[in-house]
Amino acid sequence: MAGKFELYTDETGQHRFRLKASNGTVIVTGHPHETRDDCIKSIESIRKLAPYAELKEAAGSPA
Repeated sequence: MAGKFELYTDETGQHRFRLKASNGTVIVTGHPHETRDDCIKSIESIRKLAPYAELKEAAGSPA
């Protein structure tokens, strides 16, 4: 089973999403958005760009 995005409204009334792995572990939590549509646009951007994402080590991170 693939991971899934979940939309929810946080305690301040902002729209957010979380991406859960197939085992239910939350692996990404999105920033708050004013509207549900803006939240969905963020999810679509991630879905579109993720296949091209590369790993880049931050300066000073352990090898």
